[in-house]
Amino acid sequence: MSNYVFVIDTNHRQLNPCTPGVARSLLNATKAAVYRRYPFTIILKKEVTGPVEPCQLKIDPGSRATGLAILQGNRVLWGAELTHRGQSIKNSLDSRRSLRRGRRGRKTRYRQPRFLNRTRPKGWLAPSLMHRVLTTMTWVNRLIKLCPIQSITQELVRFDTQVIQNPEISGTQYQQGTLYQYETREYLLEKWGRQCAYCGQEDTPLEVEHIVSRSKGGSNRVSNLTIACVSCNQKKSNRSIEDFLSGKPDLLKRIKAQAKAPLKDAAAVNATRWKLFKALKEMGLPVSVGTGGQTKFNRKQQGLPKAHWIDAAATGKDIPELEFCTCQPLLIQCSGHGTRQMCGTDKYGFPIRHRSKKKIHYGFQTGDIVKAFVTQGKKIGSYMGRVLCRKSGNFDISTKDGRVAGINHKHCTHIHKKDGYNYAF
Repeated sequence: MSNYVFVIDTNHRQLNPCTPGVARSLLNATKAAVYRRYPFTIILKKEVTGPVEPCQLKIDPGSRATGLAILQGNRVLWGAELTHRGQSIKNSLDSRRSLRRGRRGRKTRYRQPRFLNRTRPKGWLAPSLMHRVLTTMTWVNRLIKLCPIQSITQELVRFDTQVIQNPEISGTQYQQGTLYQYETREYLLEKWGRQCAYCGQEDTPLEVEHIVSRSKGGSNRVSNLTIACVSCNQKKSNRSIEDFLSGKPDLLKRIKAQAKAPLKDAAAVNATRWKLFKALKEMGLPVSVGTGGQTKFNRKQQGLPKAHWIDAAATGKDIPELEFCTCQPLLIQCSGHGTRQMCGTDKYGFPIRHRSKKKIHYGFQTGDIVKAFVTQGKKIGSYMGRVLCRKSGNFDISTKDGRVAGINHKHCTHIHKKDGYNYAF
C-alpha cells in the first residue's frame, strides 16, 4: 500500500487525500494534473466547495531522522522519514574553521585577537542543531499547503530523564503506573545501539542489566545499567564485569567508557525540542505533546514495528487503535543546496580546483531529478535520478543502480526541480 495522494482544487484549496487508484483515474480522465511529484499531489481542474474532513499531523523529532505521519481520525494516510544532515554540517564548519585559521596565520600573522564582539543572541543554537528545526518546519509548512491539517502533535520529550530513578542529572524516583520503566528502557536501548553490550547480538529480546550487580553494592543509576541478551545476562549473573570479561580487555574498556558517556543524539533532540515546539505554536494551530515513553507504550500496546514514521503515528496520549492505509513511507534525505566555496582545496588547505559561477546548464541544475531516454549509442535505456550538470552538456545521472555518465542533455526531461532533498520509497 502506497501513501495517499494529496489533492487541491483549482483555487489551491486543500481537499481530502485520495487513494492512488482514484488519483490515477482522475489523471487518465484529464480531470486533474500532476501538481507536485514529492510528495505526490494532484490539482483538480475545477473548484470544490464541499466539506473537508480535518487531518492531524504527528511529528517524532529525532537527531538523525524525524518521523512524519498524517492521520484522519484513526487512519494513517501518509508517512515519511526525514533524514537530517547535522553531522555533515558540523564537518563542513570544522573544515571551514581550519582553513580560515590556516589562512589567518599566513596572511595576518601579527593581528591582535578579537573576541569581545562575538556575542550570540538569546536562544541561539548551533547550525547543525538549528538545521533539524528548520528542515522539520519546512516540511510542516509544505504539508499544510497540500493537506487540510487542523492540529499537530509533537513528541516533545524524547527521554524524560526527570522520572528515571537516580539518573545522572537527578535523584527523583521512577514514574509509576502503566509507563513504569518505559522511559529508562528506551533510553538504554538508544544508548547501547539496541544490541547486547557483551556479544553484540541484535534482533533478540534484551534485558536491563546491572554492570555492578545489586548484591555487590551496585546502584540503579543509569550509568550502572546496560542491556544484554538473556544468555549473556545469565552467564554474567552477579559476577563482576572485570571477572566476566577477563579475556576481553578491549570490550571491557569500551563498556566502561560507554556507560559513563552521555547520549549525544538524545542531547541534540533535547536541545532542539523547545525551539521546534515554539515554532509550531507560532503557526496558530493547536499543538499537543507526548513523551518518548508514551510513544513506545502506544506502539507496544498495538503491536506495531519500530520505525520513525510509525513512532510519529503513535505519538500522543490516549490514541485510538490505528488503521494503517499505507505501509510505504516517503524517504526524504536532506542533501543541501551545494556549497558557495569557489576554490576547492586539498586536506592541507591549498587550492586544487576552481568552480564556475554558472549553475544552470541547458536548463538543468545539479540536483534536479530527471528522466532520460537514450535511443542510440552505448547507453541505450531509460534512466531516472539526480543529475550532475556539466558545461559540456553531457550529464551524469545517479540512479538507484549506480551512476551513469555521459548522458546528453537532449535526452533529459525534468521530473522534479532541485529543492535540497533526495527522495525514495
